[in-house]
Amino acid sequence: LSGLDPAQPYFQDTPIEVRLDKSDAEFVDVIHTDSAPTIPYLGFGMSTALGHLDFYPNGGIQMPGCGKNPVSQIIDLDGIWEGTRDFVACNHLRSYKYYSDSIIYPDGFLGYSCASYDVFQTEKCFPCPEGGCPNMGHFADKFKGKINNNVQKLYLNTGEAKDFALWRYKVTMTLSGKRKVRGYVNIALYGSGGNTRQHQILKGALQPDNTYTSFVDAEINLGTVKKVKFLWNNNMLNPTFPKIGAATITVQSGEN
Repeated sequence: LSGLDPAQPYFQDTPIEVRLDKSDAEFVDVIHTDSAPTIPYLGFGMSTALGHLDFYPNGGIQMPGCGKNPVSQIIDLDGIWEGTRDFVACNHLRSYKYYSDSIIYPDGFLGYSCASYDVFQTEKCFPCPEGGCPNMGHFADKFKGKINNNVQKLYLNTGEAKDFALWRYKVTMTLSGKRKVRGYVNIALYGSGGNTRQHQILKGALQPDNTYTSFVDAEINLGTVKKVKFLWNNNMLNPTFPKIGAATITVQSGEN
């Protein structure tokens, strides 16, 4: 049984007889996409963990792409009707869009077991444990034999628009150069499954010999990583033409 952002008004904090609960089926997975309090934030979805696996994409409150200005959202690529619905209940409706995308990407939407979304954004919940991570959506039941009675909250990030699936990589980089500069670093990842766009992984002071860690939520499953492209830029015009490079870059896949 899959719950797609189960309703919050009249159901939050009620007895299990009147709302979705893991006792309702052998396996219950839930996607929470609009779990801000109804008052005053107009969240339509429930924040409480209800199932055997509870997924909180992007933290479960504000979905990427739902903060567009009203005009661009209503005059949507999918038509005015779809755009108007998204403007009124964009976060709430993301749950079924993620679910439908998960059918197309059976290896996507990996959920990382974590105490909170803030902790998920650190290194503490990465990579997947030995038993693997469950997939949010249609293929969550592949994890059915690995569940226990504990509440399992799972976190992941998604794209702003279709296709929503992202694959998480940890990037550890040691810089090389003669002196500290200011600017930003972008990297692009190349693998057997395709190449990513450029992702900014560092901004501000760039100190040679320092090691920096960041996460890349890539729009493709890279497969075997073959190459990393490193680019850096000044924040401002610098007539001394400073140079900085990468001594090492290590890329770790969250899945394996």
